Amino acid sequence: MSLFRAAVLLIMCGIALSAVGRSATPQNSATKQAAQSDDIPKSIAESVSGTLQFAEGNFLGLAEAMPEDKYSFIPAVGKFDGVRSFGEQVKHVACAQFAFFNEFEGKKPPEDCERGGHDPAKTKAELIKYLKDSFDYSNRVLATLTANNALDRVEGRYAGPNTKLGISIIAVWHITDHYGQLVEYLRLNGIVPPFTQKYGVKVR
Repeated sequence: MSLFRAAVLLIMCGIALSAVGRSATPQNSATKQAAQSDDIPKSIAESVSGTLQFAEGNFLGLAEAMPEDKYSFIPAVGKFDGVRSFGEQVKHVACAQFAFFNEFEGKKPPEDCERGGHDPAKTKAELIKYLKDSFDYSNRVLATLTANNALDRVEGRYAGPNTKLGISIIAVWHITDHYGQLVEYLRLNGIVPPFTQKYGVKVR
């Protein structure tokens, strides 16, 4: 093969490879953009529900980790006069979830969630079922949150007056508030919270 033919062949190969590269680049870019769009919430409801479900999962983990004979436990070391027992805390959170999202829907909430409400749940199994039911309900209602109704007014004695978005955020905060309290209850009974066991970080 002559030097001229070899040079022409190399140039033609270079042009072909360049064309393939240009045609592949937009596809790769489009694929990358599609992947990036999948890793963030696509709606207001999803923006809140991801954090809500994370908080719910951690709280449920505490409830399941505490032995049933410790559901009546109240810390005695420190200043804990008049605080709820572990089981009463679980019941309070479940009742509050129903209350917040009852108000979201414009329904009448339970009247005494401070004391756990009127649900008859008492045993560990009953309280965990009550808790799960409250979480299922809150997520069903939260899924109806949209850009059009996010600022709709919400009335009620639990964090009202507020908006549908605002009451949803309060529901997340409330779970995390009591999660922090119950971490102490577990540790005082020699139990490391499940989430900490899974993702423990050494700070010393």
